[in-house]
Amino acid sequence: MKKAQVLIIGGGVMGVSLMYHLVKEGWKDVLLVEKNDLTHGSTWHAAGLCTHFAHNPTIQELRATSVRLYRDTLPKETGLSCGFHASGAMRITRNPDRMDEFRHVAGLSEFTGYPLEVLTPERIAELHPLTQLDGLLGGIYEPDDGHVDPSLATNAMADVARRGGAEIWRQCPVTEIRKDGDEWVVDTAKGVVHAQHIVNAAGTWGWEIGHMMGLNIPSVPVLHQYLVTDTVQAVADRQAAGLDELPMIRDPEESWYVRQERDGLILGPYEKDAQVWSVDGVPPEFGADLMPPDLDRVEPIIMAAMERIPALETGGVKSVINGPITFTPDANPLIGPAHGLENAWLLTGSSMGVMEGGGAGWFLAHWMTHGAPPMDPLAVDSRRFGSWADRDYRVEKAIECFGLQFGVHYPNEERPAGRGKRLSPLHDLMIERGAIMGAAYGWERPNWFSDSSDEIADETFRRANWFPKVAAEVEAATTRVAMADLSVFSKFEISGPDTAKFLGTMGANTAPATGRIGLNQVLTPAGGVLSEFAIARLGEDHGYLTSAAAAEEIDLDVLTAHATAFDVTVDRVTDQIAVIGLMGPKAPEVWASLTDIAPQDFPWLTVKSVDINGIKVRAMRVSYIGEAGWELHVPAADAAKLFTLLENTAKPLGLGYYGAYAANSMRLEKGYRGWGSDLTTERSPIESGLGGFVKPKERDFVGREALETRANDWDMVLMELEGGDVDPFYAHGLWQGGRCVGIVTSGAYGHRTGKVLALAYLRDATARDGLHVSVLGQKRPAQILSQPPFDPNNTRLRAKGALS
Repeated sequence: MKKAQVLIIGGGVMGVSLMYHLVKEGWKDVLLVEKNDLTHGSTWHAAGLCTHFAHNPTIQELRATSVRLYRDTLPKETGLSCGFHASGAMRITRNPDRMDEFRHVAGLSEFTGYPLEVLTPERIAELHPLTQLDGLLGGIYEPDDGHVDPSLATNAMADVARRGGAEIWRQCPVTEIRKDGDEWVVDTAKGVVHAQHIVNAAGTWGWEIGHMMGLNIPSVPVLHQYLVTDTVQAVADRQAAGLDELPMIRDPEESWYVRQERDGLILGPYEKDAQVWSVDGVPPEFGADLMPPDLDRVEPIIMAAMERIPALETGGVKSVINGPITFTPDANPLIGPAHGLENAWLLTGSSMGVMEGGGAGWFLAHWMTHGAPPMDPLAVDSRRFGSWADRDYRVEKAIECFGLQFGVHYPNEERPAGRGKRLSPLHDLMIERGAIMGAAYGWERPNWFSDSSDEIADETFRRANWFPKVAAEVEAATTRVAMADLSVFSKFEISGPDTAKFLGTMGANTAPATGRIGLNQVLTPAGGVLSEFAIARLGEDHGYLTSAAAAEEIDLDVLTAHATAFDVTVDRVTDQIAVIGLMGPKAPEVWASLTDIAPQDFPWLTVKSVDINGIKVRAMRVSYIGEAGWELHVPAADAAKLFTLLENTAKPLGLGYYGAYAANSMRLEKGYRGWGSDLTTERSPIESGLGGFVKPKERDFVGREALETRANDWDMVLMELEGGDVDPFYAHGLWQGGRCVGIVTSGAYGHRTGKVLALAYLRDATARDGLHVSVLGQKRPAQILSQPPFDPNNTRLRAKGALS
């Protein structure tokens, strides 16, 4: 029997990186077991590309950390090269939308400190003279990119980790995983391991190891081919002339990448119709193996690449690599706590394992050591998919992600695969009323409403076809009455004799009194915002909590962990309860027609159980859009009946409907923060402008000490931008002169106020004047608002009757 503080399953670049970084963090008794040998599976045959290009700061930091590790740190520690080639890289395009995307990523990178250069065709020719420029509009250059030898890098990390006391068991497949008290017990080919922590870093085998852990791992192996040429004379001539290595080049429209390999080239195509492999389990004998070449599948892409880089055609094919890489439903890795399991972690599912592996190990090691991730984890959190992400879903989404590996990432992107997994009881009614649906954590929810049944949303960085439709939705909610399906909320019931103590210690705010509603941020040990709940106090021993749809598994873990110290029961009731939004100045008139509780007897931020025509309703006087109204929480079976009753009552008053896009516009006019965009683990509630909800006096809660001792020197502000043809959305740099002083976290056009609005964090809280936001390369002057531009005194929210 072997005792270990942590057992890492999987010896690819991800698992070895975690082992390396845990040793650096001071962990003892670190054991890694590998079914075959290090790098087997997908690491060994990877092309080794490393980039800084990313649409998300956390993903970018994983990639940048990997580059620093392979290029600088490991060679210094070992005295040996990892085979890192600092070639730089570029992406080229003939698509105007892609140029917008490049400008957006370049703007984000100015904030993160990894500046990327937007290219003209002339600059492309200067950097990569083998490229034909026909039809190109431009591109983007990533000067610090390169490529690495995956095996050298992985073994370098393994050597350093072993010197620090870690152990590696090769040729050691795992056969069973079970929990025994506080320990994980793992049967392996070399004996039984008892570990405090267990990590699934199995990559290609991640789904199978997850199955042993009792988890649904939504990853699928997909076959990816690339070909290596013989000598390409144009490349050999450059080498003979002593010229620098050619930068890697990607053409996202034609779906290929090319990089130099000695005096030849590597070409990697991504076909649209991906080939999944071993979805339900990898063959036991599979290790450092490849599939036979199948170039017929990618011949059109190869031909397109040769047209763009004619020198490719002169080299001839030296070898073809065709092996599996794993894809999750959004092509981001699964990193973090395993849902519902104590001391179990995931570090798997990366389609860019070498590119992200060095940073991914750092990220999870920090999380495991300090109880919180070093950056906002939402893009990679292993709990961002639920049990609804079934086999069909993961296969459909893997094929889609592979085919759209180089797809344009629009700010309101909606992809078609894997839809319809979670349907609200009001779904069909919404469709009948013209809802154009979007996906949120598996749910179908209305984004906006159209009077044409076959209309679809424009994919654009600029104002889309839904802009005037959203304006009409806002007008209805502002002047009359509007209804919405809000059923996607995550919902939880807390009951038991310790409910008051549970609610009073779960987060930064105190518990609301019975009959009242309060907002509470649950913190990380470092004082960042982990979760945000609206708490309705139904009784001394009964609380009802709602939170963001995408937070469902995260929040269930938060509540379950907190409940271990109290005599309470936590029940997830998301699917059992539907939610109808009834909002607008005439909403009180609708309410008065259907209940015997006068609106003036139902003040803002209160909750009451009412009977509406025989339907039991939990009515909450609260509004995320800043209008008078109610959230009506009703048993799912009664939702359609209640909706129809409300609708018939409201129609004579000028009823409208609103979706998520209108809600986003209106909440920004109130300065309301959104979890997952404006509220993240990186920033405290004080930095987020929610200091009024922080009440630490004579209370103990996770993160309190850190909250009181951390600098809290960032500051969230609501800004108005000067007009333009592009509305802000997220991840735009905020500038004061030539200095990037902050970043936009969310933005939209405010239809009630006629203002272009954005919420942003200032990392220099003194930078209040002379500001501008860079939106797709446009410098937009911005002014910090001292109060929300719509109803700053909450007169409309507190309305006791219908407003004229």
